[in-house]
Amino acid sequence: MLRSLKLLSLVLLISIHLQAQSKSDKEEWKSLFNGKDLTGWDIKIAGHKVNDNYKNTFIVEDNMIRVNYKEYEKFTTEYGHMYYHKPYSHYKIRLQYRFTGNQVPGGASWNVRNSGIMLHSQSAASLGLDQDFPISLEMQYLGGLNAGERNTGNLCTPGTIVEINGKVDEAHCINSTSKTYNGDQWVTAEAIVLGDSIVHHLIEGDTVLTFTKPKIGGGYVGKTHTFKDGKVSRENEWIKKDGTPLGSGYIALQAESHPIDFRNIEVLELKGCMNKKASNYKSYYVVADNRLCTFGK
Repeated sequence: MLRSLKLLSLVLLISIHLQAQSKSDKEEWKSLFNGKDLTGWDIKIAGHKVNDNYKNTFIVEDNMIRVNYKEYEKFTTEYGHMYYHKPYSHYKIRLQYRFTGNQVPGGASWNVRNSGIMLHSQSAASLGLDQDFPISLEMQYLGGLNAGERNTGNLCTPGTIVEINGKVDEAHCINSTSKTYNGDQWVTAEAIVLGDSIVHHLIEGDTVLTFTKPKIGGGYVGKTHTFKDGKVSRENEWIKKDGTPLGSGYIALQAESHPIDFRNIEVLELKGCMNKKASNYKSYYVVADNRLCTFGK
């Protein structure tokens, strides 16, 4: 009888351990979009104050965030971004995007089927009134033009600079190795962002670009445009930060004159409680913030 009880206790202990292990391994993705409205996001469009959604540039329809130009007669300098209210440092982000229709009249030729998301971005509130792009790392999305190859999941660097294969790359935009996606099809994009160490861009599950050591600096749009040219607020403060590692910031969706839809926008935190005794311990965290630990059920 005693032997049977010991065996039962052992089985129960193993079962509890496996359940705890399973819970710690389960990825807890968080949706950044509630599917109904723009709660949790701040809008900043060049020439307009924060949360002035000029001509309804950003709208919600059919469980999508849509960059919409139906009320525009002509696009001039209304470059816009919509910023999630919480900053991140170590995380994965995944979403789907698709380009639709035609570019609004007045948009630059290089902005046809051109948009993206900004990573490690400055906040909406910190932008200058007329600033067109935030200091950030742009994961650039490009749609095919039914003529030749056009990579997507590229990197553009407004006010930032990175290393590729261990060497500083001073190009403002760096192409990925992705295939071309023509038409209005949905494309799945993901980024794995590990602070100021390394960032991977993935398209349809394939890693198409990797860069390291993101920093502030390198000019605003390469060395040909300064922070002043970009109407960046407090440009002298940014200049003083030249060479400073860029390890955290906000996520923003971009509006650059061509309609684009975003859906299924989710983030997986990679920074959190790494105390195995805590109830919210996750085995996949890569950086500890044990201030977040909770204990008990």
